Amino acid sequence: MDFLETEEQQMLRQAVDGIASKYGHSYFAEKARSGGRTDELWNELAEAGFLGVNVPEEYGGGGMGISELAIVLEQLGTNGCPLLLLVVSPAICATIIARFGSDQQKQKWLPGFATAQLKMAFAITEPDAGSNSHNIATTATRDGDVYRLKGTKYFISFCDESEAVLVVTRSGVDETSGRGKLSLFVVDLDSPGLEKTLIPVEIVAPENQYTLFFDDVEVPTDRLLGTEGDGLRQVFVGLNPERIMTAAMANGIGRYALDKASAYARERSVWGTPIGRHQGIAHPLAIAKIEVELARLMAQKAAWTFDAGLDAGEAANFAKYAAAEAALGALDQAIQTHGGNGMSSEFGLADMWGLTRLMRTAPVSREMILNFVGQHSLQLPKSY
Repeated sequence: MDFLETEEQQMLRQAVDGIASKYGHSYFAEKARSGGRTDELWNELAEAGFLGVNVPEEYGGGGMGISELAIVLEQLGTNGCPLLLLVVSPAICATIIARFGSDQQKQKWLPGFATAQLKMAFAITEPDAGSNSHNIATTATRDGDVYRLKGTKYFISFCDESEAVLVVTRSGVDETSGRGKLSLFVVDLDSPGLEKTLIPVEIVAPENQYTLFFDDVEVPTDRLLGTEGDGLRQVFVGLNPERIMTAAMANGIGRYALDKASAYARERSVWGTPIGRHQGIAHPLAIAKIEVELARLMAQKAAWTFDAGLDAGEAANFAKYAAAEAALGALDQAIQTHGGNGMSSEFGLADMWGLTRLMRTAPVSREMILNFVGQHSLQLPKSY
C-alpha cells in the first residue's frame, strides 16, 4: 500500500501548476464574464500533452489513466481555473470510445482526443428523465443506412465549442422489464435538424449550457458505438470517470479557497494581531482543510480503482459526494474569513460559489448518491 504519487505523477502536477499559475483565476473569471473561451490555457495544456494523458499511446495519447487526468484538473482548480470541459470530453467521451468503439471509430476520434483538438460534448440529461436513465425519451430509429434521432436533451455543456456530441438514446424496449434499451451515437453538432438553445445560468464559468433539439436528425450507422441496445453498460463506464473528475475539480477548488483564506488570515491584522491567531478563524479553516484532504484521498482511491479495472462505482460515488461537500464548506469558510472582502470580485471567491454549489447537484445529486450507498453499500431496501 503506497499513498505517495509516483515521480511521474508529481512531475505532471508540477508542470500543470506551472502553466495554470500563469493564467490564474482572474483570467478564468474575465473569460467567463465576457463570454470568451479559455483557448489560450487549453491550447498550452494541449501542446504539452496534458489533456490527452488518459488516451492510449497507440492513438497518440499519454497511455496513463483517469488518475493522471484528475491530477490535471485538480491543479487547474487549485489555480482558480476549473475547466469543466475536462470532465466531459477526455474523461467521459474518450473513455467510452476507447472501450467500446470499433477500430475505425478509435482511429477517427481518439487521436483528436490525444491532442485535445477534438472537443466532444455528452448528452444524456433530459427535461423529463432526470436521474432515471430508463426514462430517456430521445429515440433512435433505424432507417436503412441511417438512424433517425428525435427528442430533447437538457443542460448539455459547451456545445458552442465542440464539433460533436455523444448522445444517449432509446433505441428499443426490453420486453421482459419494459425498460428502454439505450444506444450511443456520435453526432456532428452541425447536423441538419439539430438545434441548440442557450440556457442562462447564474454560474461564473466559461462553459455554456444548452438545450439540444433533435428533429429527425440523420446519423450514419457507423456512428453507433458498440452494439445497439448495449448503451446502459457503456454509459456507466463513462459515468464513473465523470464522478471522479468532478471530485478532482471540487478538490482543486477547495484547495484554492483554503490557500486564499489562510494567506489572508496570516496577513490581515485587527487589534494588532493577525486574524488567523484567533481560534474562531483558525479552527473552521482547519476543519475545512481536514475535510478537503479526506476527500482527496477518496478521489485518489476511486481513480486508482477505475484504472486498475475494478468496479469503481462505490468509490467514485463516495469521492464525488465527499469532494462536493468539502469544497463548498471550504469556499464558504474562505468567504467568511475575508469578511466583506469575501464578496469582492477582487478576491476571487464569491464568483466560484455557483460552480461549486452545482457540484452538489450535478453530475449526480447528493441524494442519488445516498440512495446508491443505502442500497449497494449498506444492503438496505431500494428506495425508488
